[in-house]
This record gives sequence, C-alpha cells and structure tokens, in this order.
Amino acid sequence: MTTTSERAPSPELRSGTVPVNGLDLYYEMHGRGDPLVLLHGAMGTIDVCFADLIPMLAASHMVVAAELQGHGHTADIADRPLSYVQLAADVAGLMRSLGIGSADVVGYSLGGGVALQLAISEPSLVRRIVFAGGASYRRDGLHPDMLESGDSDVPDLTGTPWHAAYVKVAAQPEQWNTLVAKNVDLDRHFDGWPADQVRSVQAPTLLLVGDADIVRPEHTVEMFRLLGGGVNGDVAGLSRSRLAVLPGTSHVGVLGRVDWLGSMILDFLGEEL
Repeated sequence: MTTTSERAPSPELRSGTVPVNGLDLYYEMHGRGDPLVLLHGAMGTIDVCFADLIPMLAASHMVVAAELQGHGHTADIADRPLSYVQLAADVAGLMRSLGIGSADVVGYSLGGGVALQLAISEPSLVRRIVFAGGASYRRDGLHPDMLESGDSDVPDLTGTPWHAAYVKVAAQPEQWNTLVAKNVDLDRHFDGWPADQVRSVQAPTLLLVGDADIVRPEHTVEMFRLLGGGVNGDVAGLSRSRLAVLPGTSHVGVLGRVDWLGSMILDFLGEEL
C-alpha cells in the first residue's frame, strides 16, 4: 500500500477532543479561513490519509480534521456499531461544539460517505461536498470482486500502513482487529442510499475517483447524474456538481495524487455558490 508521508509538526496546529454522543471525538485544526471539515477513510487516521494534503488546504482554509469512532485517537464505544447516520451525527456534534455553522466537507472513501450522509441529515451544515475515492451510493456499485471479498472472513490487516498509523496514536492499540471487523460489518450491511435521497442533496458535490478504483466508473457517473451532472454545459450551463476521474489511479492510489487532489478540491471550493 502507498500512503502519504508523516506530517511535520505545524505551529498552526490546534488539537483536542470534544464530548459528542458518548465519544471523546479527536480533532485537529490547521490554518485560517473558511471552515473545511476533513474526514478520513476506513481504518485510517488523519496522518495516514492526509499528511501531505493538509498543508495545501490549510493555506486558504481552516481545516478541521476529525478521527471518527474507533479510529486513531478517538476511542471506540464497544456496543455501538459503525453506521453512516451515527458517524454523521458525531461530525455534526463536533461542528456545533466548535461553533461551526456550516462548512465545506471533504471526505475520502468512508469519510466521503459520511459527508454525503451529513448533507442528507443536516443540510444546513454542509456548503459543498468532496467525495474522493470510491465515490458511490450503493454497495452494488463496487466491482464484483469487492463484493465477493466483503462476504468472506474479516481480513488480517496487521502490519499494513493503516495498522502502523493506528498503533502510533490509539489509546487502546489492541482494539485494531475490532475496528477492522466493525468497518467490514458496515460494508456488508449497508446497501446504500435510495436514488431519490441522493437526488435531494442540494450541496454542490465533487465526485473524484481513480480509473482503477474500487467502484465501477459507470456507477460514479450514475451518481453524478443524480446530483445534477451529466448535462451539455455549452447549452444548459454547468451543473452544480463535478466529476473527476484520475488516470492510472487505484483506490489507495488516490491518496498519493496530492497535487491533483489539492488543485481540484481548491478550484471546486473556490467557485461561487
């Protein structure tokens, strides 16, 4: 696996925890400007997903990066499974605790799904969405081999960069296998969002996938159309949403395309609403 490098300490870094829905939710704040909430992928931490991207985004935004239930610094709740509804509620609680009335929300993989759910559950909190890596709205949008692997035993991810990043910061590093199992359980049992629910999202959305991602590209195009995209811009004008397919890029590889990610995200967030 290729992930981003470890982030150097920044004098602008502010970090802490906020009590939200029974969690002590860990967050970091970088930079100044309009708020941008940044959400990592499954089994990820802020560092392993965004070490190189944060400086680019924080040059013009106040980046609020969170670690979701059971991930990184944020301890798990033993009897609470992972769900998009609950994870989005946790992010909403964090935003309100920090006095953030609305923000652009950028998520990778799992984090992108949480961003979408937040826009559905709490539309007033979300100005724009960036769903990077595996952007999909139904489980059957994934490649068939992903669906088959999802029905097998919980994978052993010990020794991966994700595991190393978790062990470095987790209060209870022995909970790694539990975290993996909970993420696998979420993947197995969440069928997706109804098309009408996706169509109802009013926040302009950038869908960003690799051409060798875990999701079938035609499914992401279908999702793009539900969000208002896929029109003849010379006649109808540009839609509120955007689609980017990164060439020669896998799901994990999306994280390594920092220059592409940063430039596309900042260009999208810079557009007038």
